[in-house]
Amino acid sequence: MPMETYRVLTEDEIIQLKSQSCLADDWSHVFVSSNFKAGYVHHTRFSGTVKLGSFDGEFTLAGGIRKHAGLRHVTLHNVTVGDCCCIENIQNYIANYDIGEHTFIENVDIILVDGMSSFGNGVSVAVMNETGGREVLINNKLSAQQAYIQALYRHRPELINRMKVITDHYSGKHASETGTIGSHVTIVNTGAIKNLQIGDYARIEGACRLENGSINSEKEAPVYIGYGVICEDFIVSSGSRIDDGAMLSRCFVGQACHLGHNYSASDSLFFSNCQGENGEACAIFAGPFTVTHHKSTLLIAGMFSFMNAGSGSNQSNHMYKLGPIHQGALERGAKTTSDSYILWPARVGAFSLVMGRHVNHSDTSNLPFSYLIEQANTTYLVPGVNLRSVGTIRDAQKWPKRDKRTGTNKLDCINYNLLSPYTIQKMFKGREILKELKRVSGETSEIYSYQSAKIKNQSLNNGIRFYEIAINKFLGNSIIKRLEGGNFKSNDEIRARLKPETETGRGEWVDVAGLIAPKSEVDWLLDGIEQGSIKRLSDINSYFADMHQNYYTYEWTWAYHKIQEFYGLNPAEMTAKDIIKIVNMWKEAVVRLDKMIYDDAKKEFSLSSMTGFGADGSREEKVLDFEQVRGDFESNPFVMAVLKHIEDKSALGDELIGRISPLT
Repeated sequence: MPMETYRVLTEDEIIQLKSQSCLADDWSHVFVSSNFKAGYVHHTRFSGTVKLGSFDGEFTLAGGIRKHAGLRHVTLHNVTVGDCCCIENIQNYIANYDIGEHTFIENVDIILVDGMSSFGNGVSVAVMNETGGREVLINNKLSAQQAYIQALYRHRPELINRMKVITDHYSGKHASETGTIGSHVTIVNTGAIKNLQIGDYARIEGACRLENGSINSEKEAPVYIGYGVICEDFIVSSGSRIDDGAMLSRCFVGQACHLGHNYSASDSLFFSNCQGENGEACAIFAGPFTVTHHKSTLLIAGMFSFMNAGSGSNQSNHMYKLGPIHQGALERGAKTTSDSYILWPARVGAFSLVMGRHVNHSDTSNLPFSYLIEQANTTYLVPGVNLRSVGTIRDAQKWPKRDKRTGTNKLDCINYNLLSPYTIQKMFKGREILKELKRVSGETSEIYSYQSAKIKNQSLNNGIRFYEIAINKFLGNSIIKRLEGGNFKSNDEIRARLKPETETGRGEWVDVAGLIAPKSEVDWLLDGIEQGSIKRLSDINSYFADMHQNYYTYEWTWAYHKIQEFYGLNPAEMTAKDIIKIVNMWKEAVVRLDKMIYDDAKKEFSLSSMTGFGADGSREEKVLDFEQVRGDFESNPFVMAVLKHIEDKSALGDELIGRISPLT
């Protein structure tokens, strides 16, 4: 409310307030709105400059009890209170805060800003390396992509320096000696709140201590902070929920995250849709959809995204020599099974599954969709096998549905594609690696060695086959999508349509914490930051958003230039006959892959899977019990979706073949 809309108290109002056990160091420093009613202010002490709105309206609480807006049993020092607020039973005081409208505060120990505060902005988080060297300066606008650059591009010191300058400028701009509690906020049964910015519609209920942070709640995506929570040096983004005794220290919590059940984290970053329960995190970079639910699970000094940690998953970053200096990465979609263990440093390829204990520092980043299995202290690698796993496909389908972000501004750019230039380029490399191992060690070798891991002969040959199926599927998909809806009268028209609109996307692609983009575009942005032409956090996020928006344009450029490498065809000279040949190969790849997934799903309905069903009956009762709980195989929604996918994709390929076959 602007200053000119406030007035000083009348003599009658001061007398009435005094009669209601109110005190003031100086009544002339208490200002009120034009429709202020003194009857709703009891047992209140004022010091410094205090501004009060009207106290019209009521709050209906759980159980049906109603409380009228007003002040009761509270000390206010340098506080502005908006219209229709109810503040009561503050054990100590509220100092140096602007409080919005329709806010309810009850049974709180203390709320204050003590000196100049940037409210968590600019806090240095020692991510990935506990001893430092990869610090990320958190801020209200921090995206997964910004943090990725800060943490991992240390080989460009001028870039890191510029990012620090930009973040420091933002933190300085938002520093203040006065905190803000937004409108429609609820704070009840809470301990100490110190140096906090609290956004609109936040609910803080039973928290123990919240210190030096920002809760960036908004109407479309409110934040909830629950019982027993302790947070210090933190930022919580819109739509997130922290409850049930979670403890955070020097952490950033992204949009729509959920941390609870005594989860503890220090020096860690959690981006969109992460979930953490029961376990512990230390110095981790948790990219979008990093999920850990189990009490005995520790994630430490690693980078993850689209990851699910099994119970008892653990990593070591300390070899008892120079301290906890090691780090590792599980690329997007990697999973760990129960009781898995990885000794950092190590890097696990995208969409891979880690089983057992691995101590040999493998780097399987160029062999995605693999299993890493421990046998007798040896890591065995099964390349590409996860492409046929029903679990992998199910994960890819569930992530977009589980994006709970409802805010007006989505900070993180998230690409959900299972097959993309990022993963397919690795399959090209993986295919060459496997072929080279075969050439060097001989086709009849029983075991091949790669990156301190062992690959069995059959696994190697299957890996080559799996990667070729996936490459066929991706390139065929791209070509069919490109030629969709076109009525071509000549091969020249086909070639004209195939030609990309841009050369951007030709080279290497990177996964920037959920964003899949050409490295050339990322480098262009980083050059701009280094040179000072890009100097705002919001601009950095906008450029990443543009890359995300143009993904499919860049993807086609990459696919177009891979056609010659994989099929031996110059795309500038392709004919309808060549397209039909590729589409037939694509159809075969899609159907083969879907049938492998179908067979994998069928294992979930085998007789062995029915163990524990039909507790006291015959085999027939076991089957009936199983079907009542799990349904039968053919009517399973996922199985039906796989069969429909085979049908739809076959029809899509046949439609294109029918459209261009007159040109052959």
